[in-house]
Amino acid sequence: MDATTILDKADAIDWDDDQEADVLYLSIGAPRPAMGLDIGDGLVPRFDEERREVVGLTVIGPRDRLLRGLDERD
Repeated sequence: MDATTILDKADAIDWDDDQEADVLYLSIGAPRPAMGLDIGDGLVPRFDEERREVVGLTVIGPRDRLLRGLDERD
């Protein structure tokens, strides 16, 4: 089985968010085309198949999760 690079000392983490849809996009370096794989719990790692490395992560519902977590503490 070939090795897959998950994070190899990234120079920068780029991010963007869609507040209306409550989605956070994280990219290792500049955003680039990649395949997304829904692994559940609102997490979608993005994978560059040619270079065999994870290049980003999409988080669905981060604001909603945070607010629910804060409510559960009360």
